[in-house]
Amino acid sequence: MAILLTGGGEMRSPEALKPRETHRTPNWPGAELSMETIRAYLADLSGRGRRKGTVQMYSAKLRALYDYLPPDKQISRGTLAAWRAFLLEAGYSPSTVNTHLSAANGLMEYMGRRDLQLVGQLEADKGLQPELSRVEYLRLLQAARILEKERTYLLVKIFALAGIRVGELPQVTVERVRAGRLPVRTGGERRYVPLPACLQGELLDYARRQGLTAGPVFCTRNGKGMSRTQVTEEIQTLCHDARVEEEKGTPRCLRKLYLATRAEVERGVRLLAEQSYERMLDTEQLAAGWAEGTGHSIHKDVYI
Repeated sequence: MAILLTGGGEMRSPEALKPRETHRTPNWPGAELSMETIRAYLADLSGRGRRKGTVQMYSAKLRALYDYLPPDKQISRGTLAAWRAFLLEAGYSPSTVNTHLSAANGLMEYMGRRDLQLVGQLEADKGLQPELSRVEYLRLLQAARILEKERTYLLVKIFALAGIRVGELPQVTVERVRAGRLPVRTGGERRYVPLPACLQGELLDYARRQGLTAGPVFCTRNGKGMSRTQVTEEIQTLCHDARVEEEKGTPRCLRKLYLATRAEVERGVRLLAEQSYERMLDTEQLAAGWAEGTGHSIHKDVYI
């Protein structure tokens, strides 16, 4: 997520933040990545005339890489390949994954570690992948309510608010809805995502009225789980009345909306945290700074 960095405390030039020459030893098996190195690289891009939007985009991708790394933040020869597989598993399109890797490869070159780059591009998707807006999502919900299609309404919500994949729909059971969290797999690892309280209440009310006390919430009249085709077709029946392109009425587009919304919210929270931290430092500087007139931070045009 792109976060505006403002200077606090001692300011250091991009040159001072560049990795030492020891990072350029070709036989070193791995490299430790730090936020300081990422900031220095972004400052270097700005200094070489790269557009502000490009620097922001690189910042978001590299922050995602940093968050993906293990606690020791070590990058080895297989790290970027594993990260690519992780991104694809998370639902990112090949073209989006390529931009993540382009940013990472640029950083590796800056660090003098071209041996850690991942060479080769994924074949891009044919045509642009449709993206569902939040306004269109709300129109789908409104259409479902008008048409009294409660199950379809809940299908739209479960993908857009919980971010599950269509293959994980059978995991939405009465028992797990009561518990308030659903199991999902990300990068081969199992984790649990919380159900929003509003959706949890609607699912439990629906299950009660359907006479469901255990097992999958979304099933056919004979009790069998819904197929992928059934799920997609049921959601797409709303598109005409909701004035939404049919290509957008899919579980994948609804999940992409979930990911985009979460990313935007988290970006805003990070920005507010940085701004709050800067205000605190400014206040402390005014109260206990070494000299008068030095109580205001120097804001740098670097994003992370």
